[in-house]
Amino acid sequence: MSENASLPVPPASPLPDRVTTDVLLVGAGVMSATLGSMLRAFEPDWSITVLERLAHPSLESTGPWNNAGTGHAALCELNYTPKTANGDVDISKAPIVNEQFQLSRQFWSHCVDNGVLNDPSTFINPVPHVSFVQGAENVEYLRKRYDKLSANPLFQGLEFIDDRDEFARRLPLMAEGRDTDEDVAVSWSDHGTDVDFGALTSQLINHLARTGADIRFDHHVKNLTRESDGTWRVTVKDRQSGKNVIISAKFVFVGAGGGAISLLQASGIEEIKGFAGFPVSGQFLRCLDEDIASKHQAKVYGMAAVGAPPMSVPHLDTRVIDGHRSLLFGPYAGWTPKFLKEGSFTDLPSSIRPHNLFPMAAIGVTSWSLIKYLVLELAKTRGGKVDALRVFAPEAEDRDWELITAGQRVQVVRKKGRFGGSLEFGTTVVNAADGSIAGLLGASPGASTAVSAMLDVLQRCFPTEFEGWRTQLKDVVPSYGTSLEDNPALLDELRTWTDKTLQLTR
Repeated sequence: MSENASLPVPPASPLPDRVTTDVLLVGAGVMSATLGSMLRAFEPDWSITVLERLAHPSLESTGPWNNAGTGHAALCELNYTPKTANGDVDISKAPIVNEQFQLSRQFWSHCVDNGVLNDPSTFINPVPHVSFVQGAENVEYLRKRYDKLSANPLFQGLEFIDDRDEFARRLPLMAEGRDTDEDVAVSWSDHGTDVDFGALTSQLINHLARTGADIRFDHHVKNLTRESDGTWRVTVKDRQSGKNVIISAKFVFVGAGGGAISLLQASGIEEIKGFAGFPVSGQFLRCLDEDIASKHQAKVYGMAAVGAPPMSVPHLDTRVIDGHRSLLFGPYAGWTPKFLKEGSFTDLPSSIRPHNLFPMAAIGVTSWSLIKYLVLELAKTRGGKVDALRVFAPEAEDRDWELITAGQRVQVVRKKGRFGGSLEFGTTVVNAADGSIAGLLGASPGASTAVSAMLDVLQRCFPTEFEGWRTQLKDVVPSYGTSLEDNPALLDELRTWTDKTLQLTR
């Protein structure tokens, strides 16, 4: 299913000069689509309006070619299990990320069971998740990681492989032409997935349209002002007609990707003070030759370069989009002041405020390794990019791979102390104290943990209603509030259900 298939047809009639809605979702990406679908399940009578600046949903970071489609569950991503100073391996973050993805699997399964989502193969497919290392020291690290993770029920079935024949059998494209004297090892999980977040989002947005939500494309939010009664007056421009309209909303969620920080700043809420954004762009090499793709059926993650942000860990991925298998390698990091792929070069400078100037200056001083990494990436030629691919696929031919631009990512800069700042690589929910507005900042692991992030938004912004939703929550996300790591029987039960419903059994 393509990223624009089964889209809701935009209403023919233009918006009136003034509109009132219970819930306003800004941006038609995976976050807004997930939050809107949850609210529709819990409060079917609430009015919902979705505004998207572009002509279709999921054209920014959610689009299938704007991300690698990894269902992030910490099965293969080595940045979730770093080496420690004493040579040990810290796996404390891995179960947290895995449990977050379990919530996503449960929500999607509930949506399939209830007709909200269509054929699961249109948006999710089973693809092994693999960690790949080279060199004796790194092989030993991977073995220690395997020893720790494999004892955890969440990582049941994880394998450690350092036998060259087995490596070649499972990963023929990576084995062809490789030096036989090189120490290599992989960890392998058959519980991995490839997710077309664009198709998933389009189906959720379509569901909202079918159930009465007002979906508006080509509508750009210009400003937000809090009224005396606690509602939000939102000024919106219809990009087709050029007309401005006013929307009055009881609750606003800003799910605008990198554009969220600017809109939250425009709202004037106290909670956004001290936050800034650091944009990082990227590219992938893509191979659409299905004969080549047939030689590599896995998502294989390597080790990050020194100073590289987690989203820049090199990986060679199977992708399944529109029913076709292809390969994606990268990402290659770059830099632009834009906060969105279709954004403006003034995005970064216009986001600088007195309250975030010092945090931005501080990360410029403390993040030299990242800056050096970005400079080296920007200097890399196409030949250099193909050489990086050959670390994974030694016999890769330049002519088989095309360079594409990925979605824009904006990392969170947070105030630290009086004059300091820290650069963070996760996602952060920012909401007003009264719960009337919220937004999501940051990137990785992003879409994979949309369900967990939006449950956080609901609990923060609707504390009274949330208590009344708990019975329904157990139907929608049965493990919410329960540690699956500590309840292996429930984990097995839910994994069996989601494997069957999402057709993930290999």
